[in-house]
Amino acid sequence: QVQLVESGGGLVQPGGSLRLSCTASGLVRDYYTIAWFRQAPGKEREGVSCISSGDGATYYADSVKGRFTISTDGAKTTAYLQMNGLEPEDTAVYYCAADYYPDGAVDIVAHMCSTRNNFGSWGQGTHVTVSS
Repeated sequence: QVQLVESGGGLVQPGGSLRLSCTASGLVRDYYTIAWFRQAPGKEREGVSCISSGDGATYYADSVKGRFTISTDGAKTTAYLQMNGLEPEDTAVYYCAADYYPDGAVDIVAHMCSTRNNFGSWGQGTHVTVSS
């Protein structure tokens, strides 16, 4: 069973930065995607960014391109989301998610990030509040 633990949320002023971390344990296959989703009050949970273990491919939602960067450690079991230029619209609970994809598949990251339904393992969420 995959377990995910997030950290790094908090309160930041507009224009500020935060880095979220997600540590995964229990991964038993080589090909998986780690994702960051977010859910603001009254809104659907949306995919923010994803990274694939096989080829390191990344995906970003249009709303965060150029401001957020996803990366992993050498073991590819801890994923980071560096968030710069934060805006009040980024306020949400951020969730880490992970799931496997078919061995050797390519160009899979955008598909995986398109819906929460592609992920069976979730972290507990961490709050990010952007406010002056």
